[in-house]
Amino acid sequence: MGFEQLASLRDQLAQQAAAEKAKKQEKKKQHQAPSADVDPVVQTIGQLQKRFPTIFPKSPNPKVPLKIGIHNDLVELSEQLGIAKEALLEAIKTWCTGNRYWACMVEGAIRVDLNGNEAGRVTKDNAVQAQRLKYRSQKKKPKKTEATPARQPPAAE
Repeated sequence: MGFEQLASLRDQLAQQAAAEKAKKQEKKKQHQAPSADVDPVVQTIGQLQKRFPTIFPKSPNPKVPLKIGIHNDLVELSEQLGIAKEALLEAIKTWCTGNRYWACMVEGAIRVDLNGNEAGRVTKDNAVQAQRLKYRSQKKKPKKTEATPARQPPAAE
């Protein structure tokens, strides 16, 4: 094999490697790109979970009580996080609503700030309110019962 053939072979291999690298990068982008079907609030919560994994834990880990007014801290960081203020507020509202959050709201539980540091405690009133909300949400859910057969009209005699 001559030098020209080796140079040609080297160029072919370099082109193949570049093409494979481009395919891998394209696949990676496709996996990272959020689906159009995903709720924007869910996307925002996902961003918060990546940035603050301690205070926004992924399920099935229990949620932690957040500092009162933490939404103000997040709004101040909105530009740095690259998230719109309205999206942050909606995400916090959604995060703090639901049985998983209300379950962590027990009297004396430590509230945390964005750094995961203690920022107060859950008061008795907060805990009672959370239990009330949890009870209401469970009450609204229809209970699964076996279907009862429809009553037949009495037979005409």
